[in-house]
Amino acid sequence: MPRRLLQNTEFIIALVIVLLALVIGAINPAFFSLRNFFDLLRSSIVAGIFALGVLMVIVSGGIDVSFTAIAVFSLYVTTKVMIETNYTGPFWPAYISAALIGLLLGLFNAFLIYRFKLPTLIVTLGTQALFRGFLLFVIGSRLLRNIPDAMTDYSRTNLLSIPLPDGSSANLPLAFLLLVAAVIVVYVILNYTMLGRGIYALGGAPEAAARAGFNIRNTQFFIYGFVGFLSGIAGMTYGALNRQANPFDIVGSELDVIAAVVLGGAAITGGRGSVVGTLLGVFLVVMMNNSLILVGIPSVWQKVVIGLVIIFGTGLSAIQIRNAARQRLTVSETSEA
Repeated sequence: MPRRLLQNTEFIIALVIVLLALVIGAINPAFFSLRNFFDLLRSSIVAGIFALGVLMVIVSGGIDVSFTAIAVFSLYVTTKVMIETNYTGPFWPAYISAALIGLLLGLFNAFLIYRFKLPTLIVTLGTQALFRGFLLFVIGSRLLRNIPDAMTDYSRTNLLSIPLPDGSSANLPLAFLLLVAAVIVVYVILNYTMLGRGIYALGGAPEAAARAGFNIRNTQFFIYGFVGFLSGIAGMTYGALNRQANPFDIVGSELDVIAAVVLGGAAITGGRGSVVGTLLGVFLVVMMNNSLILVGIPSVWQKVVIGLVIIFGTGLSAIQIRNAARQRLTVSETSEA
């Protein structure tokens, strides 16, 4: 196997996915069913949208742990307003509402980070507690099950529905298109725009990025505003697919999302990461969370596995960065000689 492939994080993660799938499938053939595959894709929708926002933050050299609080805040407020106003219209205005709420909360994060020059992890830890506390003690803490008909109808709308021999069907929800759209948007931004170059430059060396002419303030406001925007959409999607608005949901799953992004090759120190690697990381984490029980591993061990994944992913990233630095140093010494 070429050495270059072994140094490619995306290839390694894809190889791990294939090997893990073969092991799980050998133990429990139900893993290879179309229904299970669609279930994995369904479980990847919300996690994938979250991860694309987190990818931007990590590439820029920051850490955001408030995105789940933003998501549940946007979901709960929007759903409660729809219920109290007896909303009977289409579902798309709910997405606009949740996305705008998420955008505003994300911009609040950006303001604190830029204005007071505070570490991103500290700021988002604080705002996570702030957003969640305000939601629970001011807006409400009651589980909302009597959701509007528009949400229920949306959750039942499928992009694909394939009949199975047993008379049931394997369904892929329409919401999967939201993940596809988010992938396209983030991929274009990071790879084909000056803004994307600024995000990578900010993560690599903020001072050098500023000297190169990148607007640090605007870049940071875009990053955290966009993360909030995506979080609002992800939160609304989560609520629709689960047909409820629970203020105690989602928060606490940040570890899985960050693990997926880091495992996908994003350097925790910033400056490196890709959309393809992130998607592979999300699918691997989702596959482990959803399939460990198929091989007889208790669900209580899932967090242990995710913790090991973070250690492995961070370690792999650190080793690659160190090797790349050594190669640059060797080339530099050779050229000088």
